[in-house]
Amino acid sequence: MLMDSFTPWLKPVYSAVDNLVRPLYWVANLPLRVQEWAASSVTPRSQIEADNQRLTKESLIYHGQLQRMSELAAENLRLRRLLNATELLQDSVLVTEVIGVSANPLRHTLTINRGAADGVFVGQPLLDAEGLMGQIIEVHPHHSAALLITDSDHALPVQVLRNGLRSIAEGVADYNLLSLEFVSPTADIREGDELVSSGLGGLYPVGYPVGTVIRIASVPGESFLKIDVDPSAEIDRSRHLLLVFNSRDSAAGAAE
Repeated sequence: MLMDSFTPWLKPVYSAVDNLVRPLYWVANLPLRVQEWAASSVTPRSQIEADNQRLTKESLIYHGQLQRMSELAAENLRLRRLLNATELLQDSVLVTEVIGVSANPLRHTLTINRGAADGVFVGQPLLDAEGLMGQIIEVHPHHSAALLITDSDHALPVQVLRNGLRSIAEGVADYNLLSLEFVSPTADIREGDELVSSGLGGLYPVGYPVGTVIRIASVPGESFLKIDVDPSAEIDRSRHLLLVFNSRDSAAGAAE
């Protein structure tokens, strides 16, 4: 002990002994290391199944939230388009929302969440961000029914934007199609011509987009052309719409 305390003579001996003993420590700790590795590497089946169920539920929740965010983004875009459309109108408008549609595929009507309490009246024009949708046919205190321009009972006076040619656009019970009536084979009309409301009849204001001519055909034995029109409005997709007011309409509604 004195030699170890006062001289460095035994340090080489300690180093040699440490080198000899160190493997013994490693071997002695081997069972503990194996146990720790097994505990960290092997997971009970029940825990794996529980984790799998939890992750599946979380995945469904996150996917649902993501879908909702996508729907909200799309709705925000639609509302922005609707807001941009109001800037082009000279008449007063009221935003409304579709709350129901007709279950009859041959009857193109819908229900909106505005009624007499909001000043809605029969015959009032209805628009979406792209063009004319239809007109109000029934008014209740807090909701109303509208007839769409694609209904087979609906007819709308229109004119070709390019040259002012007038005609009648009728519904054919197809959300994506209108028929242009009473156009002579000699009339100046082309595929791609844009149609707007003519204002004749006093029901719809003049100049609102109605559709685009997509097909023109001559039918043997018929006096008029067969013309198909693609509606400007997203008839079967728009959710937020515009009710159009002007001073004359407001006065007429108040008189009724």
